[in-house]
Amino acid sequence: MINEILKFNKEFVANKGYEKFATNKYPDKKIAILSCMDTRLTELLPAALGIKNGDVKMIKNAGGIISHPFGSVIRSLLVAILELGVTDVMVVAHSDCGACHMSAEQMIEHLKARGIHQETIDMIRFCGVDFEKWLYGFGDTEKSVRETVEAIINHPLIPHDIQVHGFIIDSHTGELTKITDIP
Repeated sequence: MINEILKFNKEFVANKGYEKFATNKYPDKKIAILSCMDTRLTELLPAALGIKNGDVKMIKNAGGIISHPFGSVIRSLLVAILELGVTDVMVVAHSDCGACHMSAEQMIEHLKARGIHQETIDMIRFCGVDFEKWLYGFGDTEKSVRETVEAIINHPLIPHDIQVHGFIIDSHTGELTKITDIP
């Protein structure tokens, strides 16, 4: 599969397929979107929101959540805000999310089934990693959106003039439902 991707890439570059995507690093709409990495959203989310290459900064992870107050999501938001001119943040969760009801216990069992030894897990725990917090999912998508919006708004390094908006997108139709709007 990787070889097919590499072959396509060579043809893409040779045919100058990149030309229609030309833009710069600054988001035209001054928006950062935090969303889930779900494959159904790869094309659906931009199409449903009417955004194109160059319009927004897209930050994706499992569940579209902030799993650590000083992790990569907050870091990415800070870069987008402080370096690239973002003024608004959209948190966009989606229906039927794989992170919904995800449990640390289940993830640890998957790790062990894939050959990760209990001793390794115990050592990582001993080093301070709280698997229950780190590998958690959520049971209520709307509550997750509210908590993520509040985490951004209340973060000590996020400037107070940033507008944060929370939504859930239907992963089949693309319909957006507004959950919260905190100025």
